[in-house]
Amino acid sequence: MSHSPSAAPAAASPAGDVPRSRVIVASLIGTSIEFYDFYAYATAAVSVFPLIFFAKGDGDAALLASMATFGAAFFGRPIGAVLFGHLGDRVGRKATLIGALLTMGIATFLIGLLPTYYQIGLWAPAMLAILRFAQGLGLGGEWSGAALLATEYAQEGKRAQAAMWPQLGAPIGFLLANGLYLILVMVTGHDSTAPDMDGPFLTWVWRLPFLLSIVMVAVGLYVRFKLEETPVFQRALDQDQRVKAPLGEVFRRNWWELILGTFVMYATYVLFYLMTTWILSYAIGKEESGFLGVPYGEFLVLQLVGILFFAAFIPVSGWLADRFGRKPTLLVVTALMVVFGLSFGLWLAPETMGQGAEFNVGSMIVFLAVGMALMGLTFGPMSAVLPEMFPTNTRYTGSGIAYNVASIIGAAVTPFIAAWLVQRFDVSFVGYYLAAASLITLVALALAPETRHADLHTVTSARERRAAAR
Repeated sequence: MSHSPSAAPAAASPAGDVPRSRVIVASLIGTSIEFYDFYAYATAAVSVFPLIFFAKGDGDAALLASMATFGAAFFGRPIGAVLFGHLGDRVGRKATLIGALLTMGIATFLIGLLPTYYQIGLWAPAMLAILRFAQGLGLGGEWSGAALLATEYAQEGKRAQAAMWPQLGAPIGFLLANGLYLILVMVTGHDSTAPDMDGPFLTWVWRLPFLLSIVMVAVGLYVRFKLEETPVFQRALDQDQRVKAPLGEVFRRNWWELILGTFVMYATYVLFYLMTTWILSYAIGKEESGFLGVPYGEFLVLQLVGILFFAAFIPVSGWLADRFGRKPTLLVVTALMVVFGLSFGLWLAPETMGQGAEFNVGSMIVFLAVGMALMGLTFGPMSAVLPEMFPTNTRYTGSGIAYNVASIIGAAVTPFIAAWLVQRFDVSFVGYYLAAASLITLVALALAPETRHADLHTVTSARERRAAAR
């Protein structure tokens, strides 16, 4: 097939052929379910799994082992991006999104059925790691498909605002998963600082968030079956612009965009998993180990308050990215993330934040609000930025690989490294880690092009378009 610049997209179907509300719901509900499944595991990885799946050894070793299985999903995500990306670029966005949702949902449901270490020994953590990997496969194909669904239906000049809908799935999924955990903790009276191994929460109640996910998956499937193919991809089908091997094509023609996209996303991942998974382990950890000793239920309420700032600033980021451009918006936000990282020691040191009964609730709420606001501002535009970097016939594969490779280097190891830094040094080094990651992303952003006016119908790489314009 030819890779010359495409003609004007006059033949494309108008986005108005499909109700805008249906596109919004279909892109939002899938990512909400997928992130719900993901965060249900993240919460359990801190508060449940170290006690019932990694029972051998001391508490710190069990926590690190649980964090390691948490990271297993991130190694599945690039594989899922390749697998589902191939299908998405060859078969279509709709069918691929359904497959990704099923993969994630079934794996999550099965985690709720797993026997524990006390029942089958080492087979328990082994099976947990396998299902966690399967969760990663599903999410690896979900995000890029949902982002493409939103951007390829968007009105010209409003792509970032349209693309923010699947991004809202992250805070919604977090609120659903952790809100349910909070209710279960309160109902059962579970105390993370003095866990009752024979109590209802650790014997069976923890399974409910995983088992209930199957209901949400059924709803998501219903919505997506009613969806139609995006007009941008349908035009590619009509003009026979698909490629036989999207993976080979994207590595051959868009390798530079893959590198830039990965590192543009890198600091976003580091920030988010510090503000969700790691901060939870730091807050509820034992005082004698240098942590804050806050009861799990109490801190979960604070996290739920913080996540509201995440959700509130995602729409703001979409407007900013459409008004001022993707690159200027992200450069400013990432620079603020550097400053925020350098301030961790001032915020979180036990002597300033307080431990146990002396814990400073107000100071922690402000810390979470600032971090989550920055998270909304950096995460919101990504579902427009990454798809805009790639041509139609490899967009699912390219954006998915960049997004999910970033998850390995920016998220898979982040809770583990942060926990180790606190144990080996002090909490200020966790902030230095965030600042260093943000500096790397600043370099990538400086090298990246502005994509606000990119033509989504093109079948050539950004580099080829620039060469053709000269």
